[in-house]
Amino acid sequence: MKTVYYIILLLNIFAMAACSNQGEAATTSMPSSTPEVEATELHAFDADSAYSYVKAQVDMGPRVPGTEAHDRCAKYLAQKLEEFGADSIIMQQGTVTAFDGTKLPITNISARFNSAKPDAKSIVLLAHYDTRPWADEDPDPDNRNTPIDGANDGASGVGVLLEVARQIGLERPGVNVEIFFTDAEDYGSSDGMSEDSWCLGTQYYLDSNPYSDGAPAYGVLLDMVGGKGATFYREQFSELYAKPINDKVWAQAKRAGLSSRFVDRIGGAITDDHLHFIKSRIPVIDIIEMNNVATGSFPPYWHTLGDNMDNIDRGTLGDVGSVVTNLIYSEK
Repeated sequence: MKTVYYIILLLNIFAMAACSNQGEAATTSMPSSTPEVEATELHAFDADSAYSYVKAQVDMGPRVPGTEAHDRCAKYLAQKLEEFGADSIIMQQGTVTAFDGTKLPITNISARFNSAKPDAKSIVLLAHYDTRPWADEDPDPDNRNTPIDGANDGASGVGVLLEVARQIGLERPGVNVEIFFTDAEDYGSSDGMSEDSWCLGTQYYLDSNPYSDGAPAYGVLLDMVGGKGATFYREQFSELYAKPINDKVWAQAKRAGLSSRFVDRIGGAITDDHLHFIKSRIPVIDIIEMNNVATGSFPPYWHTLGDNMDNIDRGTLGDVGSVVTNLIYSEK
C-alpha cells in the first residue's frame, strides 16, 4: 500500500489522484466524536499468541505469490482457521496480472464463523498475508531487489486476526464474522501512478460476487499493526466513507484506556484493500500505522529488509487485538 496525498472524492463517482509516498502524511486535529460504549467486561486477547502467529509466518520466509513459502503460508492459515472452528473455509484460487505483466497465482482465504445465524449482523475482518517482492525502499541499493520478511507489513495483521479467530472459537459472539486473508496486496507499482496495481487479491475476490447472500454490515482492515511504538490515526478514506465504524473503534480504544495508541485525529489517506470494499458499497475502515514519529508516514523499515521480527512488539499487537476483539463482542 502507499499514501495518497491528494484526493478527488465524489460520493457516487469514486476517483483518486495519486502522488508518491515521499513526504509527510497530512494530519489534522478534530474534536472527539467517539460515542460512549456500554461498560461491559472487556474480553481477553492473548498478545503472546498473536506474536507467535506472526513469527510462524515470518519463519516461512518471504510470502511472495508463486513461491513455496507463500503456498505453505496459505495452507497454514487455512489449517489454523479450521482448528479454531470456522464453519466454512473457502480457498479461492485464481490468477491476476501484475503491473509488469507477471501472472500471479493467488489464493484468497475466507473463513466464516456463526454462519448458522443468518439473521445476525455480519462483519468482515481482513488483512493481507503476501509480502513485498522487493525491498525497494531499502537504504542499501544492493538490497532493493530482495524480498522482505514482511513481519509488520502483512504478518502482523494476520497474526492478530488468527488470535481473534481463536477467541471466537472459544466463545462465539452474537454476530457473524468473516475472517478474510487476502493475497497479492503488495505487488503494486512503485511509480506512484498505478493505484489499481495494488490489492489485486481483494479486487479479484470482490469481482467474484462473494456476498450474493448478503453483504457484511461493515468491516475492519488491519495493516502494519505490530510496530514498536505504533500509533493509529483515523485514515481519511475510512473517515469519509465509514465514519460510524471509525467512531466504534476509537470508542472501544477509549474505553480500554488506549487513547494514546488510537489517537483521535485524522491521519493520511491510504491506498489499501479497504478502498475496494468501499467501492463495492461495503463500509470498511483501515487501521494502519501511517504517522510514524520518525518519518511522518510509514515506519522507517517499510518495504526494507528491516521489516523483520526485531520491529514487532507484543504490546502493539495486544492493543490492536483487544480493540478489535471487544468491537465484535460488543455488537448485537
